[in-house]
Amino acid sequence: MLLAHPALLADLVEEYLALEALDAVAGDERARRRTADLAYSLCVATGTDDVDAALVAARHRLPGARPEDDSVLESREPGREPRQETPG
Repeated sequence: MLLAHPALLADLVEEYLALEALDAVAGDERARRRTADLAYSLCVATGTDDVDAALVAARHRLPGARPEDDSVLESREPGREPRQETPG
């Protein structure tokens, strides 16, 4: 499998997370399209089929990544919040 250059991964992750933080999916058509394009690019660049898994994989390939970073992350279905685990 071809691996994306770490600089490209860093840029994709940074832009995707910025748009996600701004809730671009609820924004205008251009912002929604860019968010979807970034999610697709992250999936292709990391060989995954889920944006959350792609973010984890990308972070593990970036310089300074630690094995314990994002080791377990559930996939989110569109429109559904991630399940919160209860302590205990």
